Formats: sequence, C-alpha cells, structure tokens
Amino acid sequence: MAPRANWKGFLRLSLVTCPVALYPATSESEKVSFNQLNRKTGHRIKYAKVDADTGEEVDNEDIVKGYKVDTDTFIEVTKEELENVALESTRTIEIDEFVDRNEIDPRYLIRPYYLCPDGKVGHDAFAVIRETIREMNKVAIGRVVLTNREHIIALEPMDKGLMGTLLRYPYEVRSADEYFDEIQDVKVTKDMLDLARHIVNQKSGHFEPDKFEDQYETALIDLINKKRAGKPIAAKARPRGENVVDLMDALRKSIGDEKAAKVSRPAKKPRKVASGQKEMLMPIAGKPAKEAAAKRPAAKAQRKSA
Repeated sequence: MAPRANWKGFLRLSLVTCPVALYPATSESEKVSFNQLNRKTGHRIKYAKVDADTGEEVDNEDIVKGYKVDTDTFIEVTKEELENVALESTRTIEIDEFVDRNEIDPRYLIRPYYLCPDGKVGHDAFAVIRETIREMNKVAIGRVVLTNREHIIALEPMDKGLMGTLLRYPYEVRSADEYFDEIQDVKVTKDMLDLARHIVNQKSGHFEPDKFEDQYETALIDLINKKRAGKPIAAKARPRGENVVDLMDALRKSIGDEKAAKVSRPAKKPRKVASGQKEMLMPIAGKPAKEAAAKRPAAKAQRKSA
C-alpha cells in the first residue's frame, strides 16, 4: 500500500494542467530506532511543552509560532495567517523553465519524491507533460509549498511517472572556499597517478544498490538480539588509521592487497529480502534456530516485540 501523499494539487505547463499527488520516494521507518529511558526505573522519558517563565505545561491549542525580534520580544504568527500567505505554489506546481540535468549542482539536491496523477482524470495531460520532458531530455523546474515553505522542485521522467527532487536556495549552500582555501597545493607525480589509476581499475564496477548492506544497521540488530538473549557484549577494538610514511610504497601495497582480495573473495550473492523488511536474527526462546527461522514473523511485528 502506497504511503499517504505529502501534497496534492496541480501540475501546470502553460495552459496544460492536471491534478497530481506528491509522495515521498525514500523512507527511514525501517531503520532501528531507540527511545530514551530513565536508567533508574526503565521507564520512557516524556517530553512536555512548558512555559519558559512559569514552568507550567501548555496545551497544543495554545501554542503559536513566533519570530524572535530580540531576547524578550516575539512577533506571533497564527496558523491562519500562514495559510493566508497566498502563494500560487501552495496548490500548483507551475513549470517555470527547463534546464540540462548536468547544470544542477549536487549540493542543491535535498530529497526525492514521486509525482503521480491524482485520481482518474488528468492522465492524458500528465502523459503529455512527462513525455515532453523526456523527449527534450531536460529537467523541468518549478516551485511547491511543503510544510509552510516554498521549495524549488526539479521534475524528470521516471518510468510512467515523474520524480521530483527538492532543491535548496543559494543562501542555503555554503561556499566551498572557506573550507578548501587552506588545502595545500601538492604536485602529484605521474608515477603516483599511474598506480592510483591501477587501483581504480581493479575496483571499477557498476552501481548496484542491492550489493550494499547497511553494516551499522546489521550490527545494531545483532546487539539488540544478543541483549535479548542475555549474552555478554564484548567491546570491539576501534579501527585506527595508520600514518603513511611512504606514499608510493602505500600505493604499491594497495595494488597487491587488492589482487589478493580478488583471488580470495568469493562471489557474493545478494540476499533476497522482501521490500520494507529487515530480518531480526535471534531465534525464539526455547526453539531451535531453524524452526524459529521458519516461523519468523514480519520485521515490523518483530520490532514491536523488541
């Protein structure tokens, strides 16, 4: 079942308009998450919204937004006043221009969304806009209001739909100069480059996301399972970086290590895991591991029991 739309409105290219819905293209809900607990009682920590001066708890309906002018002065802005900021992009994504994809600096990218027709009408107009962008090999630039903020959004075809990527404004992107100015100008010799290229060639491949595993997430699950089973937790040695004394020697050794790794590395077949699931590996108490694995419930149910 698709998640609830973050935004619904209209997509417009000049006089061509269609109703659309914007859905999140990524999810963090499958990651292991923690609650904060009172170490002494084991109870969850509850956060209360209190008045900074009186210390009394404040009901949600009495809380308004405020812009800080100085230490003790705020300008209150109500939800109704925010909704009255009449931006066309609150309900319509108006395509303003078309640009080449390679012109968009990666620093401006925020997060991706899926844009689909909303309802049974407007599919023809949506297809016209989508195929025009595809045919021209361009990215459409528009604006959309999400969470009371107007964002730039870049639209490009993806299968039968559109992928919309929110973009940052220039004032949100820091200049690299303040970070890179102190980097020393180093002359890299041809021999060093040749060795480094050799390492790159040995490691070259194709980007296949299924090959990657979130090792930290796996380690967290292993930690939780061990604690559930009452097993001792042994501290692991922290990795230490080594000082490179001879850069050429390090490059040569890297080539040798990579060759040895290729010989000894077995072909790794990616595990087939259902979309949106994460395996919890600990067997059910009192049952053999194979039997527990056969009766293992879905990830979400297991996490609730944790």
